[in-house]
Amino acid sequence: MPDASPDLQELARAIKAWGAELGFADVRITDIDLAHTETGLQAWLDAGHHGEMDYMASHGMKRARPAELVPGTVRVISARMDYLPRTTPDDWRARERLRQQDPQAAVVSVYARGRDYHKVLRNRLQALAEKVKAAIGDYGYRVFTDSAPVMELPLAQKAGLGWRGKHTLLLSREAGSTFFIGEILVDLPLPVDAPTGAHCGGCDACIVSCPTGAILGPGRLDARRCISYLTIELKGSIPEEFRPLIGNRIYGCDDCQLACPWNKFAQRGMLPDFDERNGLGAASLVELFGWEEDDFNRRMEGSPIRRIGHERWLRNLAVGLGNASPGDPAIVAALQARAIHPSALVREHVAWALARHGIDLQLDALHA
Repeated sequence: MPDASPDLQELARAIKAWGAELGFADVRITDIDLAHTETGLQAWLDAGHHGEMDYMASHGMKRARPAELVPGTVRVISARMDYLPRTTPDDWRARERLRQQDPQAAVVSVYARGRDYHKVLRNRLQALAEKVKAAIGDYGYRVFTDSAPVMELPLAQKAGLGWRGKHTLLLSREAGSTFFIGEILVDLPLPVDAPTGAHCGGCDACIVSCPTGAILGPGRLDARRCISYLTIELKGSIPEEFRPLIGNRIYGCDDCQLACPWNKFAQRGMLPDFDERNGLGAASLVELFGWEEDDFNRRMEGSPIRRIGHERWLRNLAVGLGNASPGDPAIVAALQARAIHPSALVREHVAWALARHGIDLQLDALHA
């Protein structure tokens, strides 16, 4: 704790103002009591719905106990940053749906087309924490952005940034769900904000829209079926039952967000960091499949996509190409060019994709 006792009400107001100056669309404060989430978290883990995301289970209930993660923590400053590119048109959801229907298009989730949000938010949250230090002196804090065993969404919900939609994402009446969140765990007993109520009503658009049936019911997500999990978190082979359902989505999935009526209020980001890079909003499957590893690493520098690596990038694209226009000569040629790729993972998915175009490859021959 700082040596002098600051005016905590005034400090809370200042934190929110500084947050706005740093590009955050909303900043709220909550206490750290997440006991109500522990039963649900354990049931989700026990059902195996986290798939290969072992980090979700490795810390036990520490994830729901911020003071065990950072001793001395009594409050969480939770912040929202909108991510739609600044030039996003009003009809962006309709345009995204049209791209999903274009068999040649490579669909990358909107949030991943710009700079890696981890770096952007972490740097801005660190700057906010340092503004507090400059105002009151030393105090205990740690900054997190999807980077530690912290239950970010329940904390953000409790802080009043929004409510958990039926798809489990956080929803805001002012901004839909197209935003990132991050938090600062602090040892300052700041005044807390009130949570907001839920406003999904009888709508089930997100549940109905999910291509793989990953949303089992309101607030129940089986990550193992989620396209975002399959294209980002899953390290090995994508189960064949899901490949046709993935369509042309090669990194992440926005279907539940595109279907959600609240995203008519989605906000453009304030920062250029989230503006589209490398033409990812208009690229074709064949074009991206042609990138060699050096091309991928160079183009994806600073992008969240780089963390999956070139091998999984090709895996995902091969699935998209397998779902593209049957027998298209350019697609078949692109796949055949990767048929003897050094990676068994890539070869497997290429062979599957070629079979979808009526070309049967013997995997045993390819391994020779």
